Amino acid sequence: MTTIDSLTAGSLPAQRGEARWNRPLLFLTAASAVLAVIALTGIFVDDRILTGVPIWLKPFKFAVSFVFYAFTLAWMLAVLPRRSRAAERAGVVILAVAVVELTIIVTQVIRGTTSHFNVSTPLNETLWNIMGPSIMVLFLAQVVIAVAALRQRIPDRPAAFAIRLGLGISLLGMAIAFLMTSQTTDAGLLGAHSVGVPDGGPSMPVTGWSTTGGDLRISHFVGLHALQALPLLAYGLARWTRLAEVARARLVLIGGSAYAVVVILLTWQALRAQPLLQPDSLTLAAFAAVAAVTGVASAAAIRGRA
Repeated sequence: MTTIDSLTAGSLPAQRGEARWNRPLLFLTAASAVLAVIALTGIFVDDRILTGVPIWLKPFKFAVSFVFYAFTLAWMLAVLPRRSRAAERAGVVILAVAVVELTIIVTQVIRGTTSHFNVSTPLNETLWNIMGPSIMVLFLAQVVIAVAALRQRIPDRPAAFAIRLGLGISLLGMAIAFLMTSQTTDAGLLGAHSVGVPDGGPSMPVTGWSTTGGDLRISHFVGLHALQALPLLAYGLARWTRLAEVARARLVLIGGSAYAVVVILLTWQALRAQPLLQPDSLTLAAFAAVAAVTGVASAAAIRGRA
């Protein structure tokens, strides 16, 4: 049984024996799921609108994101051949940071104001000054987990590439959040999600991404979810193809490389104040080039020439 297969089968490779699931991360998964239900209820019962969207949409999105984030990290730690105490402790740190972040977000919703970039009053500024550094702490905690994954030999090569690339690209996606703090905004805000237009303008449903300007949340979102996308790619190749392990490993490596480039291109598009669905010819050409190179490299990998 491969490492990727073990995720669905509910067990781990034979060499590991009983899984060592990180309990703090599993607790965070469960707590975030509960908050997601509460926030979803708030969307329907609380008619307040903030920055153009239902006021409970932000805690809902963050809660759902933490469900996937925490569970994926818990799984990755469970499939490592050896237990890493540093990585296990990093899981505790991530739990603590998530509790702080989610508590502040919910508190600000209850108060009827924004949480991110809000320095309009001494209290709002204090809460934002707590949130900003805490994200850096979470970033460093994930770096610890990524180093642990790099240092250990994961027998299943496609899974190894998926885990390591997923962790690395998600760190890239996390780092994009720091670009948001450099955006010029109205008084009372220190940063913004949108580029070229104010936050709270016309936006896509559910996501809230701007439809009139650039939006750094797009590449941030795509980058973060490399954690799930690449292991799912490795799983799909193992489950639904008859390719040899070396070919699957190459395809995961190619897919991960293309994914990273797409994150960079989405950031580039946003910084040029372009809405996601209104790219110019230069942006379209860049994405087409990535698709073409990825397609050629994938075909060569399948034929065994890559």
